[in-house]
Amino acid sequence: MPDRLVVFTPSGKRGQFPDGTTLLDAARKLGADLDSVCGGRGICGRCQIEVATGQFPKHGIESRAEAITPWNRVEQRYADIRGALKSGRRLGCQAHLEGNVVIDIPAESQVHRQVVRKAADTRPITLDPVVTLHYVEVAEPDMHDPSSDFRRLADALRNEWGIADARAENAVLATLQKTLRAGQLKVTAAVRHGRDIVGLWPGLVDRIFGIAVDIGSTTVAAHLADLTTGETLASAGVMNPQIRFGEDLMSRVSYAMLNPGGDREMTAVIREAVAALVAEVAAEAKIDPDRIVEIVAVGNPIMHHLYLGLDPVELGGAPFALTVDQALDTSARDLGVVGASGAVVHTLPLVAGHVGADAAGMILAEAPYAGEDITLLVDVGTNAEIVLGNRHRLLACSSPTGPAFEGAQISSGQRAAPGAIERLRIDPLTLEPRYRIIGSDLWSDEPGFDAAAVVTGICGSGIIEAVAELFLAGIVTADGVIDGALALRSPRIVPEGRTFTYVIREGEPRIAITQADIRAIQLAKAALYAGIRLLMDHYPVDRVDRIVLAGAFGSHIDVKYAMVLGLIPDCPLAHVRSAGNAAGTGARIALLNLASRAEIAEVVRSIVKIETALEPRFQEHFVAAMAIPHKTDSFPNLAEAVTLPVRAATASSERRRRRGG
Repeated sequence: MPDRLVVFTPSGKRGQFPDGTTLLDAARKLGADLDSVCGGRGICGRCQIEVATGQFPKHGIESRAEAITPWNRVEQRYADIRGALKSGRRLGCQAHLEGNVVIDIPAESQVHRQVVRKAADTRPITLDPVVTLHYVEVAEPDMHDPSSDFRRLADALRNEWGIADARAENAVLATLQKTLRAGQLKVTAAVRHGRDIVGLWPGLVDRIFGIAVDIGSTTVAAHLADLTTGETLASAGVMNPQIRFGEDLMSRVSYAMLNPGGDREMTAVIREAVAALVAEVAAEAKIDPDRIVEIVAVGNPIMHHLYLGLDPVELGGAPFALTVDQALDTSARDLGVVGASGAVVHTLPLVAGHVGADAAGMILAEAPYAGEDITLLVDVGTNAEIVLGNRHRLLACSSPTGPAFEGAQISSGQRAAPGAIERLRIDPLTLEPRYRIIGSDLWSDEPGFDAAAVVTGICGSGIIEAVAELFLAGIVTADGVIDGALALRSPRIVPEGRTFTYVIREGEPRIAITQADIRAIQLAKAALYAGIRLLMDHYPVDRVDRIVLAGAFGSHIDVKYAMVLGLIPDCPLAHVRSAGNAAGTGARIALLNLASRAEIAEVVRSIVKIETALEPRFQEHFVAAMAIPHKTDSFPNLAEAVTLPVRAATASSERRRRRGG
């Protein structure tokens, strides 16, 4: 029997096999990345291939359709039941070699195909399955062979798929016999890491699902993905119910300290919230939760510890000791999630006491470690997590910004919800405002706004823009003081006690920015900027090449106004962007790509952690950053985009003069 040359594209794998070898067998032996669930029985349709025809001088062959056996009855049965194959497609498990041939494996038939992320992102995800599906036919029980049902299942997986020493937890074993009988000994096993059986279903199952979860201190978000295609099928979010125990992280730690069993209360409610989200996205996508086999969860250290049932009290004070910092695998059922019987929750590693698995997810999503650009990543929240560096070195810290950016501690502030002011502009001549609210595309000075909109307050992004616009209009000085002298020019500026307030909207509710509001924003932005400057000192660098704002709040900030306020350092505005839920994106990457888990674990181990509370220069940086945009740092790139008040625009020359330059 002659040997035939077969070449698989796009991998370029090639080898010689005897006549009669199936293309699926040839691909497996060469490692050519041809998918299959049914093991060559012609029922899953994953191993579809195409014959490339023509002369291939590189390989020294002419490839023709006749080099493989004709369409057969198994393929016809598949087409009758599952629908016709695309023109020119064949099932690799049914097509046998009869000549030299070049075979193209379509993207959807590749195990490790790439998934394109949203347009704003540049890094594709390569599917590298953590869990794979394997259809097997288990041998009948035999009175003369006392092998258990599990042993015969393990033998089938070894004989048909080469899976050695398969094992299963009790939750899987509990339903094993009923599943085997329901499938008449024909079952599909979901195997994790090439060994652990985490799901078992009667008959052929060709789709399984996973969920990426970002457990934030304010919101919890979940994204359901098809693990066989990488497609995101459904997403949902909910307010973190722990808010009733405290707005910020430290108040929740205090609750655990002061109330015996308080940590268990918070653990219970966050587990209920995650379980409800899992059920919600499964229902939205119309999939059976029993097919959910893997969950990847990220969160800051306190959320991480509470979700896993670990005591967070040590994180309430120096040295901020973590119970555990490496990635963990936990039974989903132990965490209250309904999924496959052996489903696993994988949590990414933590960076430091206040830089968590959410930061690891953000780093994985944005990959600063892969390039030369000095990149600044900022997850803006009640406790900002900051990462700075490139492929040579990464530094990280956290900074206690507090809840002001999310509307708390602001007189008219509220969380982002329909009715909240999210965009605001102030005319520098008349000092009159106009604004837009969440839920409406109209600005307040456009016809129909009053009839269509109900204004309820101002959210974080609106507060950022309001303070920045007050500064640009000259109403607020660089020191953050509302200039009362302007009350003669505008009825919007009114005295309240010893200070002044800028009124955005009269009526009910009255919406205004008080002097105390501006101070709260200054304190928050100064804490964030001081943390950034500390990392820049330690790197050391005087500028950054690109800035990424992450987190639910960061994704809604206009980057120009963030820079005007002095929330972030100067940088070309074209190189500053919002990344949305970068932590959730990182969780999704880790869900779909096994290699990325080892990658981020290695990166996290190399990160240099800077503890802001112990840094003597933090207070110095903090005081300088109270000014808008900054007391001494220059903003030449920003000055090209907006007209800054004189003091801010000349800060650089003043600093040079003081230095004698």
